[in-house]
Amino acid sequence: MSKEHPATSDNGIGRSEYVFRLDIPKLLEITTARGDSTGYKINRRTGIPESSVYRYLSGEAQPDLNSAMRLAEAYDCDLREVIKRVPIEVAA
Repeated sequence: MSKEHPATSDNGIGRSEYVFRLDIPKLLEITTARGDSTGYKINRRTGIPESSVYRYLSGEAQPDLNSAMRLAEAYDCDLREVIKRVPIEVAA
């Protein structure tokens, strides 16, 4: 098993390291357009625990794949719309 960080790639130009993070402003734009401007309303539509939703919105936590897919399906958006690639040094 490789010990290399899974979000590390060598594109031939140089090494770039990144992680994927929830794009909170974009998520809020999408949820608000559907009338869901609070964590409670997002919870009701997605089934994601309200406390988790608030942690995502505050940036304290990142959704796992299951929660990210629930968000994308509930708001009929492509997952790539609400997830962005962020350099590791910015994400730390």
